[in-house]
Amino acid sequence: MTEFLLDHEPAVRLSAFFSILVAMAVFEVAAPRRRQEIPRLLRWSNNLAVVVVDTLLVRLSFPVLAVGLAVTAEKGGWGLFNLVELPSWLEFVVTVLVLDLVIYLQHVMFHAVPAFWRLHRMHHADLEFDVTTGLRFHPVEILLSMALKLAAVAALGPPAAAVLVFEVLLNGTSMFNHSNIRLPVSIDRILRLFVVTPDMHRVHHSIHPDEANSNFGFNLPWWDRLLGTYRPQPRDGHEKMAIGIDQFRTPRDLWLDRMLIQPFRGTVGRFPIGRRFNGED
Repeated sequence: MTEFLLDHEPAVRLSAFFSILVAMAVFEVAAPRRRQEIPRLLRWSNNLAVVVVDTLLVRLSFPVLAVGLAVTAEKGGWGLFNLVELPSWLEFVVTVLVLDLVIYLQHVMFHAVPAFWRLHRMHHADLEFDVTTGLRFHPVEILLSMALKLAAVAALGPPAAAVLVFEVLLNGTSMFNHSNIRLPVSIDRILRLFVVTPDMHRVHHSIHPDEANSNFGFNLPWWDRLLGTYRPQPRDGHEKMAIGIDQFRTPRDLWLDRMLIQPFRGTVGRFPIGRRFNGED
């Protein structure tokens, strides 16, 4: 199985991506959580265009990506797991947990440092919340995230299959937990013990900064609970809560060109974490 995954990495990634994207899109039409006012054609065409730009820049900027680096580390004997012998299953589990914690901490950092927030706010400036919001990240943020992930892989020396599974899970859960789908309350209550659900993550996209600075997890919900950043529900309710930030709220701001130059426009705003502790909402 491991060899199959690694030998067919592009096919595995693309199959998982399109399967989850289509499944969540169908689910959103069948059982929407919120009424959407902005035409899907406008948002989806531009949000998916960002994915294309991100993918091209990552491929052009890095000679090797996370899975390839894990293979290289194993051959060269780099990293913790190539120096300390552990059971294969334990290496696999620890790899997924550590990489997920790294992504959580990175997410907090992008909310805490004003310069990084300027990049990350493009994700939050979407005026609706659906499956394509989970794919809408500024290319520079994606490059910085990849560099951090590569550093973590080099330090760990993890199994390449574990890195591939983590990346597929991260991409898939990002689309899932950004989806505009209605889950029964009882199901959501159970699911959010193990994975970040749409209702849990939607709080993070609230226009209220104190809510936007909570629920940072993309994949596992445990870091928010352990580190004190968990908020169960939005104050205004899921149907009535305002999505986005208090800047860039016109349909024109949803176009690709405006998204790409957004870090250079306007002020840093109210949303960096430090501002919350200075008495601002």
